[in-house]
Amino acid sequence: MNASAAAMAVQAIPAVIPPGTHKFELPIRSEAQLALYVAAAFGIRIPDRQVCPHHSTPWRALCDAFFSRSPVMLWEASRGFGGKSQTLSLLGLLLGILRGADTNILGGSGEQSERVLEHMGTLMTRRNAPRHVIQGEVAREMRIINGARVRTLMASSRSVRGPHPVALLIDEADEAEMPIINAALGQPMSNGENRSVTVLSSTHHYPDGSMTELKRMAAERGWPVHTWCLEETREANGGWLLESDIEAARSRMSAAMWENEILLQEPSPESRAIMPASVAAMFDRTLGAFEGQPRQYIEIETPISSAEYVTGCDWAKEKDWTIIVTLRVNREDEKGKPLPAKLVAFERVGREPYPAMIGRFEHQVTRFSSRAAYDRTGLGNVVRDLINVEARGVIMAGRDRADMISNYIGAIERGEIVAPFIAHMEAEHRLASRGIFQAGDEHLPDTIAAGALAWKRARSGWSN
Repeated sequence: MNASAAAMAVQAIPAVIPPGTHKFELPIRSEAQLALYVAAAFGIRIPDRQVCPHHSTPWRALCDAFFSRSPVMLWEASRGFGGKSQTLSLLGLLLGILRGADTNILGGSGEQSERVLEHMGTLMTRRNAPRHVIQGEVAREMRIINGARVRTLMASSRSVRGPHPVALLIDEADEAEMPIINAALGQPMSNGENRSVTVLSSTHHYPDGSMTELKRMAAERGWPVHTWCLEETREANGGWLLESDIEAARSRMSAAMWENEILLQEPSPESRAIMPASVAAMFDRTLGAFEGQPRQYIEIETPISSAEYVTGCDWAKEKDWTIIVTLRVNREDEKGKPLPAKLVAFERVGREPYPAMIGRFEHQVTRFSSRAAYDRTGLGNVVRDLINVEARGVIMAGRDRADMISNYIGAIERGEIVAPFIAHMEAEHRLASRGIFQAGDEHLPDTIAAGALAWKRARSGWSN
């Protein structure tokens, strides 16, 4: 059953169902069955109406995690108004009770871990809650008669190194340190048909905190991101959030905090390499919307013989990606007025043998008869000797590197480059910090490197 049908099933159930009214056969295999159980056992309706463009819903996030539709996923929601901790606590109970999955719940702080445990305890006091399945509780551990254990962990390296549960749920990830999160990510392991799942849940508080890094990792590794705000949980839209609570909170909070933590605007742009508004203007969904997954060749228009193109390529080294972008430059409208350069082709390739990666680069250069540039930093003549198209190798170091990045970013902020919405590329541009200007201080995102190389080729004056 699809998500909308499952939502209708939830709405059709009374808030509290007397014991014995419904019997459930395990395992639960559909969203409709899960909705029936949640309503019957806990008297809960999980909101499932998408209101804001490009948002998800709490129900969609819960279902995707419960059914392990992806091994790792992010939840980003409004502070206080998103119900993240309650939903995560419910998910932990469902995984233990219905799937028999050992589950670790990690809070961004010790206080947050205790809060998640309190939410779980509150859920189990509901009138029809399945208290009979709880074998016992010891400290921060709940034992279930099917053998599963649901544990809450403290935010410490020692706490996250231990047994391997099927599920790992991290609440308020932006408050946790990345070394602890990285250590915890190694915990989950599938157990037979019980597939592992990791949920990283938080409001995005800090411009250069853990959530920024996790969103970058999500874009790079293809992790799904479920985003929702107060609109998806508002009572008028089928949620639980009262208008009076919204107005009371708005009156207490600064405008900046309201926009960041409630409306989910990006944290302060002061440390961003590119102004968020400029990134939003550059990536135009009317030109197309794509994920930018590995080996997903994206081409939004076929080559035009009279047009001028440039291609930039940043090679994968060890764990990075090879990114190839082609821009159509020197565009004009019918009156001869200059138009922004337009990204017309994009490909992201994993770490593969150089002949294979070079072959993809040559394909794009040849198809668009474009001038081209590539990063030859640290590669010596290895790549140059293998390339069979005209292309300039650029050593990205020192002042030349900083100037090249600055020129590219300046062009974006002046509105001189547009592109289709490519999720991987957009996230890297949006989340990049000012540290990218300092060689060795921070890894230069691959899509920014490739774009900067293409732009340098367009503006360098090189004839070939």
